[in-house]
Amino acid sequence: MSVHFSVENINFNLKEKLRIKKWISEVVKTNGKKLGDVCYLFCDDSHLHEVNISYLNHDTLTDIITFDYDEGDIVSGDILISIDRVRENAQIFNVSFEQELHRVIIHGILHLLGQGDKTAREAKRMRARENEALELWNNL
Repeated sequence: MSVHFSVENINFNLKEKLRIKKWISEVVKTNGKKLGDVCYLFCDDSHLHEVNISYLNHDTLTDIITFDYDEGDIVSGDILISIDRVRENAQIFNVSFEQELHRVIIHGILHLLGQGDKTAREAKRMRARENEALELWNNL
C-alpha cells in the first residue's frame, strides 16, 4: 500500500515526496484508518475541467477532484489536482504555492477519510482538519 504521484499536461515537479508520503500516512493513521493505494495526478486546468465535465457533470474549474475507492478501514483513491488552480489560489489567499499545494494535497485525503465540504458547517470542519494536518506537516 502506498502513495503514488504522477504529472500530466503540465511542467511540475513535486518536492519532498518522501516527507509528503510520511505525512499522508500519519494523517490517515491518526484518523484510525489504514493507508491503501492513493494516486495523485497533478495536471493543468484544461485536463481537470474535462474530468469534471465527463465524470461529475460539472462545467466549472476546480482545484481538486477526489475519487474514493475506500474499502472498510483502508483509505484508497485517485486525487487529481490542478496546479494552475493551486497557483492562482495561492495568490488570492496570499500564501506560498507550497502552502496552498499542501492544503490541497491533504484536502483530498480528508475527503477519502469521509470529510465533506458541501455545507458551510462541513467546510468549516474541513478547514479546521486541514489546519490540524498542516500543523503535523510543520512538525515532521
